[in-house]
Amino acid sequence: MRIDDSSTRVKVWMDEDEANTLQRTLEKKAWERGIAGMLMLRCGLRSEETTTVTPDDVERGKDGESWLLNVEGKNTKGGEKTTRKAWLPDDVEKGLFNFQRERDISDDEPYLPYAPRSIQNWITNESGTGAADVLAEDEQESDEWEHVSSHDCRRHWAHLHLVEKKVPVRVMMAIGGWSSYSAIEPYLTVPTEKSILEEMRAVQN
Repeated sequence: MRIDDSSTRVKVWMDEDEANTLQRTLEKKAWERGIAGMLMLRCGLRSEETTTVTPDDVERGKDGESWLLNVEGKNTKGGEKTTRKAWLPDDVEKGLFNFQRERDISDDEPYLPYAPRSIQNWITNESGTGAADVLAEDEQESDEWEHVSSHDCRRHWAHLHLVEKKVPVRVMMAIGGWSSYSAIEPYLTVPTEKSILEEMRAVQN
């Protein structure tokens, strides 16, 4: 976990193991919290966007195999909200399908009919019951969990794909809802510890 506390808003970069730990903690608390976690950690949705997507927003890609999720979200250039097609991993699509079926959710009904603040509180809140709060109190986990917020889930998704998986920036802008390079650039600036060690070992040798 990398922490940037150089400004008033602390930024956290989780690695894949930490993201998976957060996801499991959410799922242990409640199914809907696990769904929110998947949408943020695996699909890059903002907390407010998780409250608006419905089964009707799920669609097949033109290849007949992939899944996409229509998301109405923030316009990073300002102005009216914009709609994008977010990438929907197969296992997340299956999770959404099962959740809809078991909870008897109508096709035009949001999967998570909650206020955005509620979603944020599932990650961290003042009462200490959020997933990150629980992990911060766990003696076997790092105290740095106390800095994790809901937006760090999207930060993890963006950084993982841009830096670790080398997905082209333009593709990430399209599926993540960034309207300009300046909006996505901050997610490119901090290398992971893994990347640092690999690059420096190569130089050393």
